Amino acid sequence: MAVELLHKDVTDKIISAAVAVHRELGPGLLESAYEACLAHELSQRDVNVARQVPIPLVYKTIKIDCGYRADMIVEGKVLIELKAVEQFDPIHEAQLLTYLKLSGIRVGLLMNFNELRLLDGLKRRII
Repeated sequence: MAVELLHKDVTDKIISAAVAVHRELGPGLLESAYEACLAHELSQRDVNVARQVPIPLVYKTIKIDCGYRADMIVEGKVLIELKAVEQFDPIHEAQLLTYLKLSGIRVGLLMNFNELRLLDGLKRRII
């Protein structure tokens, strides 16, 4: 539980900003629109955010650029994968967990903006 406490302030800020974006825009837009608006909202709150961060794959000892990208990494501590889908599929959570493993980041948020209530489309994972 120590990891949760260490990252709680960051995840609280992310979720608050995401709820504000969702209240303003509602469901039904493209993932890229939510990403841009969430990045803006976080920046307005003085939160450091990086978008479309490359995640290299290391196979044995070889670093391979396969084009994997995290939607957002916030404060260097929390990886966010955004979706705008009817519902989460198991592959969405698998993607988040794999990106966490490859990036070395321990806390991730999976957010589906295509929900009537954003909190119904939110998953937090710690590895």
